[in-house]
Amino acid sequence: MIEILSKPWPWYVGGALVGLVVPALLLIGNRSFGISSSLRHMCAACIPAKIPFFQYNWKKESWNLFFVFGIFLGGIVTALFFKNPEPVQISASTKTYLIELGVKDFSGILPEDIFGANQIFTLKGLIFLVIGGFMVGFGTRYAGGCTSGHSIMGIANMQWPSLVATIAFMVGGIISTWFIIPQIFKLF
Repeated sequence: MIEILSKPWPWYVGGALVGLVVPALLLIGNRSFGISSSLRHMCAACIPAKIPFFQYNWKKESWNLFFVFGIFLGGIVTALFFKNPEPVQISASTKTYLIELGVKDFSGILPEDIFGANQIFTLKGLIFLVIGGFMVGFGTRYAGGCTSGHSIMGIANMQWPSLVATIAFMVGGIISTWFIIPQIFKLF
C-alpha cells in the first residue's frame, strides 16, 4: 500500500478525485469549495479589531478551516512517510528552457535556485516570494476567489464570473510564463 501511495498517480485519477470534491461538498452540506476564503476565516477568528470585513459569523464556515488544516496535515504526512524517492519528472524541453533562464538545481519539488532558503534575502527572493506572494493575494481578493474556488467549484456550478476569472488566470499565467518571467531572470 505504501508503494502505491508513494508513486505518482496518473492525472486522470487525481483529476477525478478533485472533481468529486465538488458534488461531495454540495451533497454533504451545500458547501462551496475554495481555499482563499479560509484566510479570511482565520483572520476573523484571530483578529479582535472591529474591521467590518472580518465582522461576520466565521464559525458557520469553520468546516473550511478544518479542510485547509487537513490539506496541511496531509502534506506533512506525505512528506514524512510517502515521499517519492525519484526526482521530479519534467519534460526535456521544460528543463532546457529553465536552464536557459538560469535554473540549474532540479533536485527538489521546487527549484532551489528560486525558492531556496538562501534566496529569501536576495533580489530574486524579493521578486518571486514577496512581490509574487503579494500579487497572488491581491489577485485572489480582486477576483473574489482563487483558482480552486473559481475553476473547480464556480465552473462546475456554471457561474459566469468564474469562467471569466479562469480565463483571466490562464491568460495571466501564459503572459507571466512566456514574457514576464524571462524578463525577470535577465535581471540576475
